[in-house]
Amino acid sequence: MEKLCSGCLTNKCFINKENNISNKKQCLKKLNVVDWLSNIKPPFGDEYDIVEVQFKNDRKEFFHNQNKIALFKGDFVTVESKSIGYDIGIVTLTGELVKLQIRNKNIYFSSLKIKKIYRKSTNIEINIWKSLKKKESIYLSKSKKIAKNLNLSMKICDVEYQGDGEKAIVYYTSENRIDFRKLIKRLALSFRISIEMKQIGYRQESAKIGGIGTCGRELCCSTWLKNFKSVTTNSARYQQLSINIEKLTGQCSKLKCCLNYELDAYLSAIKDFPDINSKIYTEKGIAQCMKIDVFKKKMWFSYIKNPNTWFIIEIKKIKEILEKNRKNQKVAPLEELSIINVIQKTELTFKD
Repeated sequence: MEKLCSGCLTNKCFINKENNISNKKQCLKKLNVVDWLSNIKPPFGDEYDIVEVQFKNDRKEFFHNQNKIALFKGDFVTVESKSIGYDIGIVTLTGELVKLQIRNKNIYFSSLKIKKIYRKSTNIEINIWKSLKKKESIYLSKSKKIAKNLNLSMKICDVEYQGDGEKAIVYYTSENRIDFRKLIKRLALSFRISIEMKQIGYRQESAKIGGIGTCGRELCCSTWLKNFKSVTTNSARYQQLSINIEKLTGQCSKLKCCLNYELDAYLSAIKDFPDINSKIYTEKGIAQCMKIDVFKKKMWFSYIKNPNTWFIIEIKKIKEILEKNRKNQKVAPLEELSIINVIQKTELTFKD
């Protein structure tokens, strides 16, 4: 079942009435944005002339609307390409919000090489663009076979045609440097167009391909996540998660980005806890921390000689106990300090 955006529900999802393509909706599910200033006129006269345009999957670029064309979200535009010919994309954002989008992506406006928007795409250009999109899956499988025959240690993830069909971008992932000069020659002979090879990371590959995560939702990187932040196993340790690599890694074989979502809340809550490695000295023996509950502010302790029996103690009480231990004072046994009944952990043994 396809997830419908707010435009689909109101029957206004990227309908281009001027180009008569209202019978087929073009819903951009990947990295979709909401232009909540679309009905508000700019306070200082002229509208901001930089426009955000989306191409296949998650590829977005900024273009200069030099001719002051009246553009709205969902319009097909013919834009300047990097080398030869032209490209076709769909407008995703216009006006003042483009400034915020440039800032969110940490792009300096002075270093931004802005290309031009030529015009709104004609019906002929859109039909050519649609016919080329249908060929991409065919040429993707051909590219994979050619790379396999050349014994190249690389994975071709996607093929994207330029709007006029003069060039194709081949996206690939690889851990090592690849000499793909033979591959480019073979692809150029097969496709009979100009070929551009572009290496991407494993997270970018997942964003392009998409999929369903273990949470049952679409991958964050293919729906809304714009910037990738480094994720380490410390993020799992702070949240008291077991270091199980199979469960902590996503479809990109990297640690899941969602491990960082609640990390700040855990870090602020852990500040009130005493050192987890600290031991407490009781009249019955030495006890160590086995587990903590970050938000309930409780800690599980067990005797070193009997690690299978756990006792729950609040952190306020633990701080008082540690203060007494610093003064060489032993406290009552854990059975008297615990706020609830003990937790018995049984070890299973299997016979041959």
